Amino acid sequence: MTGQTQHSTPPKARSTQDRGPQRQVHVAGVEWWWKRVARRIRVPLGFLTAAVYVVEIARRPPHPIAIAWSLLLVLPGLALRAAASGTVKKNEELTQTGAYAYTRNPLYLGSASIAGGFALALLSWPVALLLAAGFAIIYIPVIASEEQFLRGTFADFESYRRRVPRFIPRLTPAKLPAALDLHDVSQPDTKAATGGFSFALYLKHREYNSALGAALLYLSLLYLRPVLETFAHRAW
Repeated sequence: MTGQTQHSTPPKARSTQDRGPQRQVHVAGVEWWWKRVARRIRVPLGFLTAAVYVVEIARRPPHPIAIAWSLLLVLPGLALRAAASGTVKKNEELTQTGAYAYTRNPLYLGSASIAGGFALALLSWPVALLLAAGFAIIYIPVIASEEQFLRGTFADFESYRRRVPRFIPRLTPAKLPAALDLHDVSQPDTKAATGGFSFALYLKHREYNSALGAALLYLSLLYLRPVLETFAHRAW
């Protein structure tokens, strides 16, 4: 078999043909390394961001106008995450309706909007840079891994991928293929697309924790600085 390869393919052509598998192995190795790094730095990066957040609050008081403007990012982010969590059935079916008709990753887009809102509320470039770095390092490999799972699990993922962008949403919802149309009574047993919003799914995924977390962050913006000033005054 080795002889046939050496004789049937010139060395230069063989190296060109082998480049595809070699590139795939290289890409897989890079993805594995990136995921490993992301797992290791996720917790330290979270603590670092929280520490910088506290320092920024202690350094100067948050601006009320900035806090008000931040709601334009935080509230839509919470709404997007709520809509997505009440629609998706993880690992069971490929959700293509609701928020998933606009972007393939509405949960992560909602999280990015919320994080951007709080960076705006604090008017802090260090916090904004840490949040952006955390998203790039942690969520990009996570998204790639999830898409690899979906591609291997659901036959219609490639069709969905071509119609719906990975992150930046469409202006209009993507239409389902005719075979997956929820209104097509000729396909009553399809599991390829979910229906409307389900409050039970919202509760199952515990998405209310996002709203609680946002509320606590806003309380910290309003009341953490006075608490820190009180502790500093007593310490001196």
